[in-house]
Amino acid sequence: MKDKLRRRRPGSVLSAEPEYALVNIIKIPDAEVSPARAIGRRILFALVALFFCAFLVYVDREGYHDAKGEGQLTFLDAVYYSAVTLSTTGYGDITPVSEFARTINIVIITPLRVLFLIVLIGTTLEVLTERSRQALRIQRWRSTLRNHTVVVGYGTKGQTAVDAMLADGVKPSEIVVVDPSQSALEAAEAHGLVTVRGDATKSDILRLAGTAHAASIIIATSRDDTAVLTTLSAREMNKTATIVASIREAENTHVMKQSGANSVVVSSETAGRLLGIATQTPSVVEMFEDLLTPDEGYAIAERPVDPTEVGGSPAHTSDIVLGVVRDGKLYRVSEPDVDSIELGDRLLYVRRAPAAKDR
Repeated sequence: MKDKLRRRRPGSVLSAEPEYALVNIIKIPDAEVSPARAIGRRILFALVALFFCAFLVYVDREGYHDAKGEGQLTFLDAVYYSAVTLSTTGYGDITPVSEFARTINIVIITPLRVLFLIVLIGTTLEVLTERSRQALRIQRWRSTLRNHTVVVGYGTKGQTAVDAMLADGVKPSEIVVVDPSQSALEAAEAHGLVTVRGDATKSDILRLAGTAHAASIIIATSRDDTAVLTTLSAREMNKTATIVASIREAENTHVMKQSGANSVVVSSETAGRLLGIATQTPSVVEMFEDLLTPDEGYAIAERPVDPTEVGGSPAHTSDIVLGVVRDGKLYRVSEPDVDSIELGDRLLYVRRAPAAKDR
């Protein structure tokens, strides 16, 4: 295993780059706005600017001269003047003649003309300003990112892990996906997840994902050596985060533990055991699948001890308790060390999923 570990090569310090240089690396999902709503919003703003300008002109209609010489301007004349002025057409048949009217044109109507044009060509400007807007969003996101979950690898294992978290009520904004594959990142973006494109074995990429401030890190890479390198980098960066890693070969479990993983899942052996059990007792496998699906049937969950349960036996609670977590260590419910529940314990129990309660 150790022979497979490739040496990390020093790269550019991406985490020190300004936000505009990270636009193509970090992707924060935008709120979806329908094209009809976006166009309608621009048209509404244009109409507001048009009629506001017309109102100003009509209030000061004595300061304007109509080339037709038919007396004071009507409101229709004011709207007509505003339309040709804001669109920079300017036929010259109605012109401001008083000093006050010309001042209003300079101070208010000219800025309105600029805003009106911006609305008309808003789509083009939006494309041109997208990079700056994304850079500002990245800056805000990096400054507020705390206690989130970093998912390294968005293949089958990574996607399933994210689906389980979302089903358990974790917000998409609290999950950051790291993967070098653009297609995988596009799939993550479709779920509203923040994505970081790059190789997670490089410390700079993990820093961009906010690993130093993460509460938990899921490593679901396709190679065991990549998982080890990523775990080493992540643990060096964050001493307190819970790191959960998936590997293919059981012989690499101790390497993952030494690298800093709190929990290691051997995907090949777990699948193999279930396949073997299914040949004799398929209903047991069905129950396992039910327990691992948080939004259907039953699910395994963890909760704090209720004060009324302190001193009692875990077997006598209202829930089906499987184990007790005390001082960070898991005890089976049958072990004598947890004959009585203590304040501060956490109970691992079987709960009914919300969907099951509703049926």
